[in-house]
Amino acid sequence: MRGAVSNFDSVIKTAARMVRVAEVFEVPVVITEQVPKVFKSTVPEIMDRFAALPESQRFGPYPKTKFGMLVPEVETILSQKDIQSVVLFGVESHICVVQTAMALLAGGKDVHVLADGVSSINAEEVPIALARMRQAGASVTTSESLLYELMGDASASNFKAFAAIMKDEKTNISDSLKSLL
Repeated sequence: MRGAVSNFDSVIKTAARMVRVAEVFEVPVVITEQVPKVFKSTVPEIMDRFAALPESQRFGPYPKTKFGMLVPEVETILSQKDIQSVVLFGVESHICVVQTAMALLAGGKDVHVLADGVSSINAEEVPIALARMRQAGASVTTSESLLYELMGDASASNFKAFAAIMKDEKTNISDSLKSLL
């Protein structure tokens, strides 16, 4: 998908940042891949970060043919870990991301979609997909905004590690936000 997806590099940097911060927050990360024999596997920039997570936080990558990511393995993880809130990022925004968001919302989950973490081959699809998900009840936000919301308080014990990542990611965050304009 590299070279075909609009703002691909920004989406990859956002995804890698989210996986990196997931370790600090000790939250699970689930990766699915749409027919990897055809569309290729998850890019190294994300898989390297994913592989560095503790095993207890890593789920996947799960190959799938279904457009949404709620395949049986993912549904089992959501159920067993009693996950009520999900952050979505990836491609394509108007296909896999929308279908996943709609299914999660229908299942009563709290869904957050990262505007700087989704894209499509046709850039014009992205704002329509984001608007559709927002209208359906998903929270559409940016990675930085969501991460600080999750962090909540600078007095938290993991704030120093979090702040170091955010400082390191400053340029990537700025570049990703510029791609939204």
